[in-house]
Amino acid sequence: MSSEHKDALVAGVEEAGRLVLEIYQRDFEVEHKDDNSPLTEADLAAHHALVALLGRLTPELPVLSEESGEIATETRLGWSCYWLVDPLDGTKEFVNRNGEFTLNVALIEHGVPVLGVVHAPVLGVTWFGEQDNGAWRSEGESRQPIHARELPDPAEAPWVVVGSRRHGAEAFEAFCARLPATECTSMGSSLKLCLVAEGKADLYPRLAPTCEWDTAAAQAVVTAAGGQVLDAETLEPLRCNRGESLLNPFFVVCGQRDARWEQALVAALAQ
Repeated sequence: MSSEHKDALVAGVEEAGRLVLEIYQRDFEVEHKDDNSPLTEADLAAHHALVALLGRLTPELPVLSEESGEIATETRLGWSCYWLVDPLDGTKEFVNRNGEFTLNVALIEHGVPVLGVVHAPVLGVTWFGEQDNGAWRSEGESRQPIHARELPDPAEAPWVVVGSRRHGAEAFEAFCARLPATECTSMGSSLKLCLVAEGKADLYPRLAPTCEWDTAAAQAVVTAAGGQVLDAETLEPLRCNRGESLLNPFFVVCGQRDARWEQALVAALAQ
């Protein structure tokens, strides 16, 4: 993708974020999907804005959004390259007005997230990553390259471990209990992956269900920043569009592989 198209992509995602923020700052109704997860007009406004944006930038590529109508599995599995969108990751955080929600757009090639944009409207921050071209964090007029960090020596500084605010608390605590010195915190949405990408956190174990659109954009940012997003059982990179289900396996996000956390992960999964 050309630099002009990338700039237009980021600007378009941020513009969709402004639509979401306008809704966030006033009263809005909350509906529920068949799985009882919440749905607001902000989810739909962002969906329509992002699908229109991608249609203008790359009309030749299909788009799969969390709020898309149902797409036949055989059709989707035939895609070698497509956009994967979560218009509003962290709708529960949006409803609770804690600011921890994001807009997520990923380009998937042969199952691999190769480009990702994550925008947090309340924070006014955007993360961008592209395979082989690095990652950066943008806030206002500032745009800085970001890098996952090496694990610190736990005798000198604790490992920073982030977890979900709402899911998998028991497994998260079991994992952390088996690590060296740690500093643990909880947070909503794909912000957790971005903390690893920019070197503010070392590990994010996700030992509860997620869907591919929840993670793909931030996975692209993490990998472009030098980190990894790994299947918790196989420790192979997480991939998209693998079969009928769009559910991810449990996974772990890391800045660096280390036998100590890998052993803790095996023990936590065995519980």
